[in-house]
Parts: sequence; C-alpha cells; structure tokens
Amino acid sequence: MEQGLPGKIRWRCRRGMKELDVLLARWLDRCWDAADADQRLAFQQLLEEADPQLADWLIGGLRPDEPRFARLIDDIVRIRH
Repeated sequence: MEQGLPGKIRWRCRRGMKELDVLLARWLDRCWDAADADQRLAFQQLLEEADPQLADWLIGGLRPDEPRFARLIDDIVRIRH
C-alpha cells in the first residue's frame, strides 16, 4: 500500500457498525494494491457516504444509482465470504 494514505483510509473504514468495518477493511486489504486510480477514488468517495446508506448497499442488498459505486459494492459483497 502507498505510504500514509491507506492508513487514513483504513481509519475511515471504521464505522458505527462492525459488519461495515469488516467489509470495508477487507476490500482495502485485498483489493487496494491492485485497484486502479478510478477504483481507489471511488472507494474513498464511497467512504464519505453515511453509515445507513452503506449498510443498505452492503448488507441490505440495495443498489446505488451511481454505476461506479454499484461496481464497487458488487466487489465488496463478492469478497464478503
């Protein structure tokens, strides 16, 4: 991982719900290094969403309208197991 930035991103992955923490940190650990600049930016912007919205997308099965968020949510849910 890049020096400095992922530590800040890891901190932002800490949410009010343990399951969100786990899902977001798992993507960061498994996918960040291989992600392109657009995916990394989308992940950082996804972290700006409120916890209830993230829970709806990641746990509740709802789909974001924004296509790049939808792809990222699919990736995060896919590595859930």
